Amino acid sequence: MNLKNRNLISISDYNKEEYLYILKLAEDFEKNPVQDVAKEKVVATLFFEPSTRTRLSFESAANRMGARVIGFSDASNSSTAKGESLADTIRTVSCYADIIVMRHPIEGAARLASEVATVPVINAGDGANQHPTQCMLDLYSIQKTQGSLDNLNIALVGDLKYGRTVHSLVEAMCNFNTTFHLISPDSLKLPSAVKMHIKKRNLTYYQYTEIQEAIDKVDILYMTRVQRERFLDIQDYEKVKNSYILDKSMLKKVKPNMKVLHPLPRVNEIATNVDSMPQAYYFQQAQNGVYVRQALIAAILGLK
Repeated sequence: MNLKNRNLISISDYNKEEYLYILKLAEDFEKNPVQDVAKEKVVATLFFEPSTRTRLSFESAANRMGARVIGFSDASNSSTAKGESLADTIRTVSCYADIIVMRHPIEGAARLASEVATVPVINAGDGANQHPTQCMLDLYSIQKTQGSLDNLNIALVGDLKYGRTVHSLVEAMCNFNTTFHLISPDSLKLPSAVKMHIKKRNLTYYQYTEIQEAIDKVDILYMTRVQRERFLDIQDYEKVKNSYILDKSMLKKVKPNMKVLHPLPRVNEIATNVDSMPQAYYFQQAQNGVYVRQALIAAILGLK
């Protein structure tokens, strides 16, 4: 499998076999996280939008592989604050690094970056559009906890309209004969364009407004926060912000293999009393991000 110099902007840029190849590499990195395979390489992390897990896990991944990391975590510390265009920033950084990891608040910014860059670009989230590396670590977490990615029932809960992690995960899981259980307020339903991926594969989905309607049927309960930063009107956010709060008492009759995932950060949609339950897997999920991002950097730089 040759992924050398391939961009990863949308989860659709890679096919099912390529996902599985990355997950196999991630397994190798989990067994042996410190591998000095990238000591000649420079990784640029350009974060125009706040991030904790994605930025730090990419930087941790690069450091564990021996790479140097350059970049910024705040757009106000870059020349965009002086009016420089995104295209010019990317062209310039391409001169300094072997690969660019970029998060940006505007949908389509990562695709633009990939079109002007002279080195590979990994999209670390662009607005409400896509978050393909989160999707890859979600796939890895699902495979680890369920033993397979095929024939699963997956519930997606919360902000399905603006949640880029949800959009990427639905698209990827359409490759694995998934049954989807979509749980959201009416105002935050999964967009029609994302549902089309399910329909094209002749897969089944159900829509609910309450977690209790689906929780006992699923193998994975994927919780998401309602994202304040995606709302133009704060009153619209206030109406839906506490729509779903998963509590320990709600886990009494779930399937024995069921796991709770969350891309984090959590606000209050998972009560802290769930953290000690055997179903809770979201912090291990965050840990898995390091191994998956090591795998992606290694594959795209042609090191594995």
